[in-house]
Amino acid sequence: MKRLAIAAAAAAAVLLAAPPVQAKLVPPTPLVAPTFAVPTSATGPGFRLQPLGPDLVKIDFDAYMSSVEHLQQTFTRSTEWPHAGISDADALLDMQTEAGRFQRRESFAYSVLTPDGKRERGCLYVAPSPVLGYDAVVRIWVTKAEYDAGFDQQLAAWAHRWIARKWPFRKVAWPGRDIPWAEWDALTAKKGA
Repeated sequence: MKRLAIAAAAAAAVLLAAPPVQAKLVPPTPLVAPTFAVPTSATGPGFRLQPLGPDLVKIDFDAYMSSVEHLQQTFTRSTEWPHAGISDADALLDMQTEAGRFQRRESFAYSVLTPDGKRERGCLYVAPSPVLGYDAVVRIWVTKAEYDAGFDQQLAAWAHRWIARKWPFRKVAWPGRDIPWAEWDALTAKKGA
């Protein structure tokens, strides 16, 4: 019995001393081929696109915080983002995350700026679709003031043309636009997304 206890203690010591086993994470698959030239800028009537990143943290924060309730109702359909408690550190981390995804070609987030770049009118996101049959999903938000001025429809029409002309996707999901939210929610629920 004593030998068994000593052997068990020795085995436990070896296991405890062993380095932890690292789980191998599979990196996300890039959304586009390495040969595809991802647009890093674009212009439309009264605006220009620029990839989101830390250099835009203040202008982006000001835009979404000006429209918290509007974005909760029209974009996220949730009180999780945006919300009044977002800190400067949270905002910066979000911009760093978006820039990293862009660099790794996993998804592409753009600020929709005024032509002079002094104000953000909204954002445009190109991301992998969680629903089979779609190459990508595109989502757009604009501030409440821009929405009230009719810019949301103008930007959406422009974005449809831009995605069709400049991106390699055959079938794009536009939830809340071409696909009603209820239908999109049902599709993502089936997928478990």
